Amino acid sequence: MSETPRNTLKYCVDGPEDAPVLVIGPSLGTTWHMWDRQIPELSQHWRVFRYDLPGHGGAPAHAAASVADLADRLLATLDGLGIQRFGYAGCSIGGAIGADLALRHPHRVASLALVASSPRFGTADEFRQRGVIVRTNGLEPIARTAPERWFTPGFAAAQPAIVEWAVQMVRTTDPGCYIAACEALAAFDIRGALGRIGAPTLVLVGAEDQVTGPAEARTLVAGIPDARLALVPGASHLAPVEQPAAVSDLLLMHFSSAWQQDTSAAIPVLPLVPGPVTPPAPFAPVAEIAPAAATPEASAPTPDDRHEQGTKVRREVLGDAHVDAVNASADGFTEDFQELVTRYAWGEVWSRDGLDRRTRSCITLTALVASGHLEGLAAHTRAALRNGLTPAEIKEVLLQTAVYCGLPAAGAAFAVAQKVIQEETTPPA
Repeated sequence: MSETPRNTLKYCVDGPEDAPVLVIGPSLGTTWHMWDRQIPELSQHWRVFRYDLPGHGGAPAHAAASVADLADRLLATLDGLGIQRFGYAGCSIGGAIGADLALRHPHRVASLALVASSPRFGTADEFRQRGVIVRTNGLEPIARTAPERWFTPGFAAAQPAIVEWAVQMVRTTDPGCYIAACEALAAFDIRGALGRIGAPTLVLVGAEDQVTGPAEARTLVAGIPDARLALVPGASHLAPVEQPAAVSDLLLMHFSSAWQQDTSAAIPVLPLVPGPVTPPAPFAPVAEIAPAAATPEASAPTPDDRHEQGTKVRREVLGDAHVDAVNASADGFTEDFQELVTRYAWGEVWSRDGLDRRTRSCITLTALVASGHLEGLAAHTRAALRNGLTPAEIKEVLLQTAVYCGLPAAGAAFAVAQKVIQEETTPPA
C-alpha cells in the first residue's frame, strides 16, 4: 500500500462492489477495527468504507487541526474513489465528523447515525487538559484509564482480552495526532446548528455511557429535525464493541429505511482493498478567478470583530474556567477594562500571525517574571502548557529569566510554576 497523501485518510472496504456505500468512523484512540463485529452483517447490504484517524492504527501521523479538517480529508478520500453520496455512521469524534459533513455538505450524506456522540464534547478545558497530560506523560495514562471510560465494569471484568485489545489501540496511537484530536474536540460546538441537519438521523447511545451519555444524546435528538433515539442497555461508550449485535440491528434498521427513501445513495464500484488515493482535481488557479473588489468597510475589522476574536483566543489560551471567572467578577467599574483587555491584548496582539502561540507564551512568562507581576504567572503557565510547551521547556524559560531578571524573581516564579505544573500534568488516578 502506498503512502497516504496528507489530505486523505487511510481506509479499508468490505461488501459487494455494486452496493450503496456506508461510511463508518471510529472513536478517538481507536481504529477501524472497533467496528469489526458489525462488518459481517452490514457488508451483506452495503459497501462498507472504514477509515482511521491520522496517527491511529498505523495511519500516517499528519495531525488535523479541527473536526472540519478531518471531514475535508474524508471527502477528499471519497472524491478520489468517485463516491458522491453515502450513508454515514460514526462513534464519538467519528460522529462529530459525520455531523460536520451533514451540515457543510448535506447533498453528500444520504443518512446519518451518531453513536456515542454529542453536539459539544464536555468542555474545552477538559480536552486541552488531556492534551497537556499526553504531552507530558505520553499516552500511557490515557490507555490505563480507557477501560473505565469505554466499557461497563461487568464487561471489563468478563472480557479482559477485549479490554487489553482496546488499550493497545490507544498505546499505538501517535501522541501528536491524539493531542491534535483533543484540540479539535475542544473547539467543536454545533449546538446552535443542529436544526440545519436534514439527513435522516439515528442517535445511538449506550445506556451506561459516562462520556457522552443519554443526556447528550437527547440534546442531539431535540435539536435535529425528526431524529430518533436508540438506547442500548448494558453498554457504555464503545457500544459497538460491548453490544455488537444490538448495534448492528439498529444500524441495519435505520439505514435500510433511509435507503428506501433515497435511491440516489447507490454508488458505483469501490476497490476491494486499500489502494493509492487519487486526490480530487485542484481548484482553478487564483489568476482565473475574478475577485470582488474589497472596500475598506468590508475588510477592516470592527471593534465587535476584534472582541469576538479576542474572546475566542482568550478562552483557547487561558481556558473557559479562567475567562468565566474573570467575567463573573467584572462589574460596572471593571467591565470596560476587561473589554479593553479582550479586544486589544487578545483580539489584536495574541491574534497576530507573526508568532506562534508557543513563542508568545515564552515571551509572556519572561515579561511577567521581569516585571514582578507573578499574580498572572499561574494562569500563563497553564496557558503555556496548553500552547504546547512542555514542563522542561518552561523550566528553561525560567532558568533564562534567572540570568537576566534576577535569582529572587526567578525563584518566586519557579514556586508558582511548579505548583501549576504538578496540578496540570498529574495523570488521573
